[in-house]
Amino acid sequence: MTASLSETESQKVAVATADGEMPAHLWLPASGTGPGLVMLQEIFGVSDYIKSRSADLAALGYVVLAPELYWRLGSPTVDESAPDVLQQAIQLAGQLDWDTAVSDAVAATSALRGRHEVVGGVGVIGFCFGGGLAFNTAAVTEVDVLVSYYGSALGGLVDLAGQVKAPSLHHFGRADPYIDRLTQNRIEAAVMARPGNRFETYEGASHAFDNPNPAFHHAEASDAAWRVTTEFLAENLPCG
Repeated sequence: MTASLSETESQKVAVATADGEMPAHLWLPASGTGPGLVMLQEIFGVSDYIKSRSADLAALGYVVLAPELYWRLGSPTVDESAPDVLQQAIQLAGQLDWDTAVSDAVAATSALRGRHEVVGGVGVIGFCFGGGLAFNTAAVTEVDVLVSYYGSALGGLVDLAGQVKAPSLHHFGRADPYIDRLTQNRIEAAVMARPGNRFETYEGASHAFDNPNPAFHHAEASDAAWRVTTEFLAENLPCG
């Protein structure tokens, strides 16, 4: 089931951090309550795509919180229609301190777990930059499930795999120019050492294949990965 933004609108909320309040977006399911998912953004920020995927998850029954991880930079937006959108996003992401971003993601996870609308566990899901951040977050704080799409930092984080206790699902496109097969294989060996984890690959799919931007999108891989994601969440963080 796919929800449009008009069907599942978000509300603006704030997440307390040691340095002030981080803006975030909250989606509620039709029931008003459910398990929680922290949605961690691509390098493009909390884009229309990230909002759409958050709405999709809310339509499935989850309470979804997407923190604006660029808030320390003034919450800039990336023009997704600009020819240099990738360069804009890379420049922004390069200004973030990784450890501080992890701390902000942990704060968002704690804040979501404390909301009265959350009934059940809390998981993390991330795409690209957020995929690696979700993995690191799951390694340093308790979560109930982890879903990572082509986590761009995962190659440098494999030593944390033993600290991730939650069941995890990882998606990678085999034609990803940023995360080559050798790196993917190394990540797979690390995460699959723990029972209950899944590692899925998609031939012909590049990086960011779930993003509907024509420069990245691989429809077949996107549909297949989303089916696996919803099944994995239903098994490990069920609604109702």
